[in-house]
Amino acid sequence: MRNDLMRFFCTAFLGVRVVASGSLHHVASTVKDALDDKDLGQLLIFDDSTGKQIDVDFRGKTDDVLQRIGEQFGDLPGTEVNDEPTRRVGRPKLGVVSGEVTLLPRHWEWLKSQPGGASVTLRKLVDEARRAVGEQSKIRESQEATHHFMTAIAGNFHQYEEALRELYAGDLNRFYHFIDDWAPDIRNYIKSLSAKAFTEGNS
Repeated sequence: MRNDLMRFFCTAFLGVRVVASGSLHHVASTVKDALDDKDLGQLLIFDDSTGKQIDVDFRGKTDDVLQRIGEQFGDLPGTEVNDEPTRRVGRPKLGVVSGEVTLLPRHWEWLKSQPGGASVTLRKLVDEARRAVGEQSKIRESQEATHHFMTAIAGNFHQYEEALRELYAGDLNRFYHFIDDWAPDIRNYIKSLSAKAFTEGNS
């Protein structure tokens, strides 16, 4: 079995109960050996990183199931690829690249007045912007993963719509309030998926 299969983590639900979690290889093997065909037909497996449902064909023996999974998921999320060139011994290059920046005179005056000068200030501003964008991206991905799972398994639950609104509003306390009386396994999985969906001030 490919190593990347072992890094593709997921969780299997039978109704409102978690029956297996871990790598897709582990989950598929566990449920295939433990459940009958009727239960397997009702099983829902979710990708822990995206909250999306994973379709697995459980026909045949366990080896047949795992072989099909390997064929279906040729390149799975989490595959580690090392594209970096071999590093040479010696002093590393700083990687500074020069380029043209067009600004108004008042912008140049402000940059030159900052500690370290224009170049240092511009690099700091770019780094800060990259961090801000990265943080927003993590929030959005966590929201989307939570939304995928909630829609698939909790769409008819009490206060589903209210909880979804608070997820996107970024109100952690109210979000938790609306899912508080949901089945424990589902509630805990939602909390795991939504862990990065809220800013520090609301978490």
